[in-house]
Amino acid sequence: MANDSTEGDTPVIIFDGWRSLIIAIYMALVGYTVMVSVPVLSTALVAMAGFTEVQVGRIWGADLGGFSAGAVLSAFLVARVNRRKLVLFGVLLSVVSNASCMVLVDYDQVLWLRATAGVGSGIFTAVAVVSLGGTTNPVRAFNILLFGFAISTALELHFFPQLEMNQIYLLFILLALLCAVAIKWLPSRPLNTEELAHQKSIEEVAENWRVPGYFPIICLVAVCFTYINIGGYYTYIELAALADGVAADWVGAVLTASSVFGVVGCIIALFCSRFGLFKPLFCSLLLMGTVVVMLAGGIGKINIVVSLFAFMALWTFIDVFQSGMLSYMDRKGSLVALLPSVQGFGQFVGPNVAASALEFGFGYRGVFLVSGAMSIVAMVIYLGIYFYMRRHQSSPAQAA
Repeated sequence: MANDSTEGDTPVIIFDGWRSLIIAIYMALVGYTVMVSVPVLSTALVAMAGFTEVQVGRIWGADLGGFSAGAVLSAFLVARVNRRKLVLFGVLLSVVSNASCMVLVDYDQVLWLRATAGVGSGIFTAVAVVSLGGTTNPVRAFNILLFGFAISTALELHFFPQLEMNQIYLLFILLALLCAVAIKWLPSRPLNTEELAHQKSIEEVAENWRVPGYFPIICLVAVCFTYINIGGYYTYIELAALADGVAADWVGAVLTASSVFGVVGCIIALFCSRFGLFKPLFCSLLLMGTVVVMLAGGIGKINIVVSLFAFMALWTFIDVFQSGMLSYMDRKGSLVALLPSVQGFGQFVGPNVAASALEFGFGYRGVFLVSGAMSIVAMVIYLGIYFYMRRHQSSPAQAA
């Protein structure tokens, strides 16, 4: 077993090792590649493969829907089967599906192949998230992941537009195969009872939110609404800007530059943690809805810069607080493992809702109005949790 080693009589927490941390972060970043690259991938399918704007929403929505399904599958199996074998199965699905996309180009074929590729990515991404959650300091681990997330987003938004569609598929294949190459670094099982007891004894912070068991599920619902907003906005932001006459070179440059603001969001989150979890989350979700809806009146060079830069910073900022809240409520981590699934499901629903808004003739104005409203719905859900905890004084220090 990967985590049977001990130092004398003291169990070693294998998830805290740098090799385990690196492979988990890498697998998560690979799994999230489509999620963060949707704007340029959507444009690539329209320009290079001849699909319509509605079809690209369905195609990448299917990919992220499959991602969600794969993560759910992992959540059920990750404590029961060898995690390395689970990852290898996910990598196999991803590689075969992406390779098939290079030769099968009809809309219906691509739709199902992207869904299957998403299942594979969801499987190994969920395993990666569970490994990060198994560290003694998961907040630090997820912060590192989000910093990497911002950097990888910048690289993907910069280089993907320079590639042909088949080259993009080949890159997906290579990235997935590298997960398999380093698979021996991944712990194959969860911690046993002795290791869990030792980990609890060395934790720097021990939080205990006394809330009903269904509250983490409610938090996952709020995460879903947040990602419906992200999915709708992020899928169509580039196409909407081009439709309003913004130059393609300008949009591409702004997209790439905006990705750096994911790091800014992480840094701001570090300073805002002193205000608890709820208040920063309320403010950021309200602001997120605002910067999305502001584009409903039309897109120009100035407002797309403001909207995208704020959106990217808020994306990582909100994720820090949403993940932290769920982790405090679900210390066992069984529901934390569903985070990639819920994120993927939200980004499956988001593009499809946005595509339907276009199909029904509401145009991009409708896309941004509906997407922004989803962020407000998430904020209302967290408000309900906040008032419940204030009333029952579940955790006054954190609820403040």
